[in-house]
Amino acid sequence: MSTTVSPLAPTTVPDMPPIAGVRLATAAAGIRYKNRTDVLLALFDKGTTVAGVFTTSKCPSAAVDWCRAKLKGGQARALVVNSGNANAFTGKTGKQATALTATIAAMATASTPARIFLASTGVIGEPLDATKFDGVMDGLVADAAPGGWLDAAKAIMTTDTFPKVATATVKLGKARVTINGMAKGAGMIAPDMATMLAFVFTDAPLSAAVLQSLLKTGVADTFNAVTIDGDTSTSDTLLAFATGAAAANGAPKISRASDPRLKAFAKAFQNVLADLAEQVARDGEGARKLVEVVVEGARTTASARRIAMSIANSPLVKTAIAGEDANWGRVVMAVGKAGEPADRDKLSIAFNGIRVATRGARDPSYDEKEVSALMKQDKIQIKVGLGLGKGRDRVLTCDLTKEYVAINGDYRS
Repeated sequence: MSTTVSPLAPTTVPDMPPIAGVRLATAAAGIRYKNRTDVLLALFDKGTTVAGVFTTSKCPSAAVDWCRAKLKGGQARALVVNSGNANAFTGKTGKQATALTATIAAMATASTPARIFLASTGVIGEPLDATKFDGVMDGLVADAAPGGWLDAAKAIMTTDTFPKVATATVKLGKARVTINGMAKGAGMIAPDMATMLAFVFTDAPLSAAVLQSLLKTGVADTFNAVTIDGDTSTSDTLLAFATGAAAANGAPKISRASDPRLKAFAKAFQNVLADLAEQVARDGEGARKLVEVVVEGARTTASARRIAMSIANSPLVKTAIAGEDANWGRVVMAVGKAGEPADRDKLSIAFNGIRVATRGARDPSYDEKEVSALMKQDKIQIKVGLGLGKGRDRVLTCDLTKEYVAINGDYRS
């Protein structure tokens, strides 16, 4: 957790309302850091449903394996999250640590391990001493209370420079329901499901299947459209929990994703995911520029996504942005290497709305001074026109600075 907040951090933090059926608490267990909170406990009322999406890494963490196995039950009573240790690439000891953590939490909450969900973030390859949870779990359960969302988001930070939270209220039937979310992530971000860790909570009465559908649809253009450095984490976890408490206020129980009453809720849910995903991009390790890459005129949407990611993950493009250099040659390179249909002589490129290249050459009206002034802004849009079809997509990233190297060179020191 950095003491210097990213210059791209949001200037305001939303007031996070309580959600009926959710209580939160944090503690300092000394897992890796000293004198800072590193464990989050979220307690849920009986009947809370759960859904999740996870990393596509072939080397997933023990917590990811645990959650995947427990999702089948569709019910949750608690979530335990720790920072400082990813419990990934830890072999049998990693599996034992998850089982022990869940057992400790289940005993403290009068639940069963099958309804305890886990997430870990931090250093890969170091054994996680799960006995440290035993020292704080009873206190966490006793302290758990509505609210405390910002403290909860702080407890799961590693190299993040600010806590990431988002909220929305929306009508479901005639009742108002709330959606709260938190996330952590600043490096090792090239999600193929979600960010490193993200959690969404609602009092809406939704079945586990409906929640799962909302997540699967929601991540495609939010967390899956963000990249910091092109590296997919072993620990990527996005879990959603629905307590159903709003049913007491008249909210209808939703058991089908196709239910028309879900439309406004689904949009609000998507907006919370999008808000959190952008905050991750804004907190990229060492970032000084938020970068939006828009690709238009591709053969297909999927092709546009792959080309956009090729641009967003290019170290040469990202360092040019850091140097405030509108180097469209590097964008051309990234388009060309993507392995997708492209025609050099139809290509156009613009930085922050100023076209710098068109029809395979520098734009005749190009003004270096004008474009250089635009590159000093803290948000940069790179727009690429392929001229081949109707495929369009958008991804978010950030620049690549010397600070990124310093943060990751010193990460285990």
